[in-house]
Amino acid sequence: MTPNKLHIEFEEAVERINAHKDPFPADFLLRLYAYYKKATNDYGRPSSRKPIINAFKTNALFQVQDISEDEAKQEYINLVNNYFLYRK
Repeated sequence: MTPNKLHIEFEEAVERINAHKDPFPADFLLRLYAYYKKATNDYGRPSSRKPIINAFKTNALFQVQDISEDEAKQEYINLVNNYFLYRK
């Protein structure tokens, strides 16, 4: 897949998640968060008011530290597609 096509599919996946109105499972949100941050090269500190949530977010970021931005985009797309394919 070309980098441009990957970026377009990634943006479409982000829009799909943002348009969804029902709540997502917490573990799913953490994986989305980590892949999104890695894919967009956004290494800002987690900014929740609850320290435990920041700890979970930081842990999720550590788990994706060894993949590239393009790999993170592809994983984000796969995660979104699988969620909507298999959700109840």
